[in-house]
Amino acid sequence: MDDVATLAGVSAMTVSRVLNTPEKVAAATRTRVLAAVRELDYRPNSAARMLVTGRSGVLGVVSFDTTLYGPASTLYGIEQAARDEGYTVSIVSLGGLTRSAIEDGVERLRAQAVDGVIIIAPHRSAADGLRGLPPAFPVAVVGVGDDLPVPVAAVDNRAGGERVTRHLLSLGHETVHHIAGPSDWIDASERVEGWRAALEAAGRPVPPPLTGDWSARSGYEQGKLLAADPEVTAVFAANDPMALGLMRALREAGRSVPGEVSVVGFDDVPEAPYFAPPLTSVRQPFGEVGRHAFGLLLDRIADPESLAAANRPRRTVEPELVVRESTAARAR
Repeated sequence: MDDVATLAGVSAMTVSRVLNTPEKVAAATRTRVLAAVRELDYRPNSAARMLVTGRSGVLGVVSFDTTLYGPASTLYGIEQAARDEGYTVSIVSLGGLTRSAIEDGVERLRAQAVDGVIIIAPHRSAADGLRGLPPAFPVAVVGVGDDLPVPVAAVDNRAGGERVTRHLLSLGHETVHHIAGPSDWIDASERVEGWRAALEAAGRPVPPPLTGDWSARSGYEQGKLLAADPEVTAVFAANDPMALGLMRALREAGRSVPGEVSVVGFDDVPEAPYFAPPLTSVRQPFGEVGRHAFGLLLDRIADPESLAAANRPRRTVEPELVVRESTAARAR
């Protein structure tokens, strides 16, 4: 730091301010110091910084099955938010969300001296693991239920399910069939709740939901059952891959989309506009969820006393229905 200060013609204290609170330094001085930093390839000593500030500048993330679009996109949103605020992220990926797995993942991150941990917890089984965490350690969670003493950031899946169903009913369909995700996934259950609530509010029949596993294959298998029923004219699949499998099953059965059957997915994956036909879907603002989770964790880090309080902040983000060519008015 002294070398940087000498080259830039400023004090070591000014270098420290540029690196830690740049908004408090004049632009010209900041530019000069950063040029010296680049020229000397200077890197702050993180161990020394931690001794001074008591913080490592590293956040931990515990995640599960980042091969799926939702968890992967949420993780990316958290990383973006952390990077914007000068934090780095250390990630632990779990094979399951049991209590012991979550506790082990958090302990592995605590051993790295992270300032706090965000847990991406889409399974109901995660609730038990979250109850076993150290009460004084800063934690925020993405996607778990309302009954835990931790701050939560989540998408309003129930609202998304309601919007899909109302959209299809507005097109003249008598009812809407549903291919749900796995029952132990909170997102899947909330989408079922929204779908059912919209049908009941409209006084329409509620068909028994079918269950998939998020894969296109499961959408195809359940889609073959729906394709064989001539009364089926509208289907809501709980994610886009299952909607893709469903559309193939309908096509093989000679039923056109959307001429005979309207189809809606959920997530709005980047490929959704290029399905045949382009898929109507529910877009989840994963970046916003990641920023909310990061903000909730920073609040906990900044105010450790609040960890013992009975306050359970929750930030819920509204999804957006994106209408494309896979839905149309019911054929008469």
